[in-house]
Amino acid sequence: MPRGVGVAFRWARKMAVSGAEPQILVQYLVLRKDLSQAPFSWPAGALVAQACHAATSALHIHRDHPHTAAYLQDLGRMRKVVLEAADESTLKELAETLQQKNIDHVLWLEQPENIATCIALRPYPKEEVNQYLKKYRLFK
Repeated sequence: MPRGVGVAFRWARKMAVSGAEPQILVQYLVLRKDLSQAPFSWPAGALVAQACHAATSALHIHRDHPHTAAYLQDLGRMRKVVLEAADESTLKELAETLQQKNIDHVLWLEQPENIATCIALRPYPKEEVNQYLKKYRLFK
């Protein structure tokens, strides 16, 4: 059995025995859609890399938060949702709103160009952040 899977099984068994419902945690990412279109026309792999950088960064920065620790303890049940922002200004507006509302997140800047490409939130219960993200569609 791969390492981490055993931990997930033990945790799930513990939750079942205790009768507690595990809290569903989601890591939300918001990626710029315009980067996939002209004049940018970034390849899909480059966009995926931006989302991966942002997600990894948010998990690392917030690794001591109880939600992040719980999210990483159950690797088999990690949930990520990738949403799309129309452009850089839309992404930066969201980052500003999240900052004002004290929602933990990372605004990933591609270097050396210093281009804002993606926002990643630390893992949250959906109900805590849905109001800030409901206007964004799934990334296509």
